Amino acid sequence: MAARPRFTSRATVLVLVLCSLVAILAYPTRQFISQRAEISAQRAKADHARQQVEQLRRDKARWQDPEYVKAQARARLHYAMPGETPYIAVDPAGPAASRPSASASGTASAAGAAADPAKATKPWYASIWDSVDAADTVALAPASPRPLPPSPAGDTSSHDH
Repeated sequence: MAARPRFTSRATVLVLVLCSLVAILAYPTRQFISQRAEISAQRAKADHARQQVEQLRRDKARWQDPEYVKAQARARLHYAMPGETPYIAVDPAGPAASRPSASASGTASAAGAAADPAKATKPWYASIWDSVDAADTVALAPASPRPLPPSPAGDTSSHDH
């Protein structure tokens, strides 16, 4: 009895057809999966945008209320109604002593706040006025320690081109 070959021609053709089908369908399948993931990401982005729009609509409706506007002007801009005396309470210990920090970055920010506590307690309009005053003062630059090199003889034109 003769030994049967391990693979017949039919089996070989079947394996080649299956391999070519896998090769042909691999790229479209990968594209389909990536497009589905992109669609999912875009839907999540759209949902987030819808939520932001709804939040902005609520904020807009709140700003239409005159009482809310008055409350925000009092809180943010330190405004007071006629006849009222506004006060700003300042912690004498400073902002660094009122909230301890455990991390290294927290100590750096606390140290920065403690370095200029007056700046943190000033209202916005005082900061603006201070910047106007600072811009008005002219700081003269100190004289250069090195003299400028002499210009070549006979060259009286400026070098601005």
